[in-house]
Amino acid sequence: MDIKNAQKVVDDWIKAHGVRYFNELTNMAQLTEEVGEVARIIARRYGEQSEKESDKDKDLGEELADVLFVLLCLANQTGTDLEQAFDKRMDKKAKRDHDRHHNNKKLK
Repeated sequence: MDIKNAQKVVDDWIKAHGVRYFNELTNMAQLTEEVGEVARIIARRYGEQSEKESDKDKDLGEELADVLFVLLCLANQTGTDLEQAFDKRMDKKAKRDHDRHHNNKKLK
């Protein structure tokens, strides 16, 4: 699924199942909360913190999907074509960073 289609799927879901989008500030807070849930899994599963028994059944993919859902909501409600913005950003990064990481001694 491309990003433009994902934005439409989210918008259709909001229209069918939600009353409306939460306002932008609420969605920003939700995005922060969802990123925190991803961080908790990563810190405990891949980092040095021990994983609590209650966290072992958490699905990282589902939590990342929650982040994506709220991000798509924010894009929709602010009129942002995220696919276009992403393509533009990737082009900029490709030009700017073409040799940068290959020349980074820390990555060797």
